[in-house]
Amino acid sequence: MKFFKKTLSNGVTVIMEKRDLPVVALSVSNKFGAAYETSPIKGIAHFVEHLVFTGTKTRTHEDISREIEKKGGILNAFTSNEVTSFWFKMPSEHVFAGLDIISDMLINSQFRPDKFEKEKKVILEEIKMYHDTPQHYVFEKIEQNLYDKPLGEGIIGSEKTIKALDRDFVADYFKKVYMPENYIVTVVGNADFEAICSYFEKNFKKGGKKISQQPIKLKNGESMEKRPGIDQAHFVFAIHAPLPNSEDHTALEVLDAYLANGMSSRLFLKIREEKGLAYAVKSSINAEKNYSYYSIYVGTTKEAVSEVKKIIIEEFNDVRKTMNQKNLQEAKERLIGLRKISSEESSMVMNELLFSELRGNAEDYYTHEEKIKKVTLEDVKRVSQIKSFSTAAIVPD
Repeated sequence: MKFFKKTLSNGVTVIMEKRDLPVVALSVSNKFGAAYETSPIKGIAHFVEHLVFTGTKTRTHEDISREIEKKGGILNAFTSNEVTSFWFKMPSEHVFAGLDIISDMLINSQFRPDKFEKEKKVILEEIKMYHDTPQHYVFEKIEQNLYDKPLGEGIIGSEKTIKALDRDFVADYFKKVYMPENYIVTVVGNADFEAICSYFEKNFKKGGKKISQQPIKLKNGESMEKRPGIDQAHFVFAIHAPLPNSEDHTALEVLDAYLANGMSSRLFLKIREEKGLAYAVKSSINAEKNYSYYSIYVGTTKEAVSEVKKIIIEEFNDVRKTMNQKNLQEAKERLIGLRKISSEESSMVMNELLFSELRGNAEDYYTHEEKIKKVTLEDVKRVSQIKSFSTAAIVPD
């Protein structure tokens, strides 16, 4: 593995893992997301992500997608709380064709009024889609119960905030928050690192502006929403977690591998195999740079929600009594093995490097296995001791 990293004179940070396979995954990410928004403009980062696909000075929406796809590539984007990322995956010989597309989107997007209003309607439908999907919507509710406004108001925004956004305001806002000093370029594959650096030096001019996140205010709460027309209860249990790059965060990963991650985990065996209370028992650690929470999702019956909650709390408490050195070693091996498997997929490594750099240093991605190996049984038992939690449930009416 060959790793390269350089910060250019215009402020762009370029990171690359060189691979011999004739494929390149490349992202251009802006260190701006929903955590930078105030309540009245909630959803603007995600809206901008949509709008840059609608056309530039010389390309239509169809041109943008066609020029990537006709070369066998994939083009996509995502918005999170602390970053907005535009990426493609293509055969290596077309890497600069892909860069031309993304650069054009970031530099020359027009935000045409007709396209603006059309995309507003698209996002309003997206909001409805997420609301009408309980398994997705319950995670929006858990974030509302973990964080005060504005972070707790979600990434996509609301019908009220999206309808209120004005084309000129959004276009001006885009110019204020999209600048080279804020960009992280992440490349995984067979490409010329210096040629990519030269491309960004040539095509992106320094902006000189700074943006700030909104304060992140933690809280804990519980909610239950009754809905007609559904048969399953969707339940999420969540706790605030140690921030990334801390030793306790790595210990939490090991705890998760033992407690709730996979079909051999304590909670899967207890809730599904022993009690028969659920089909799906899943966990996730949601973390970027300045926030982190750990959640456990269970799809169950309305009547079993309170029992599932009780089992989860009991299993957290039992970690100190029951987890042993064998369990610790198995959890570590699971984490290390899963990481090796995921490293086959270049776009996954691309995103892992992005978030490692966002948190401080992309090279930390390559030392994570050593951090896992250093976690002790006492470390895991310490982070398993929860003092407060949040829950969210959507249940049949």
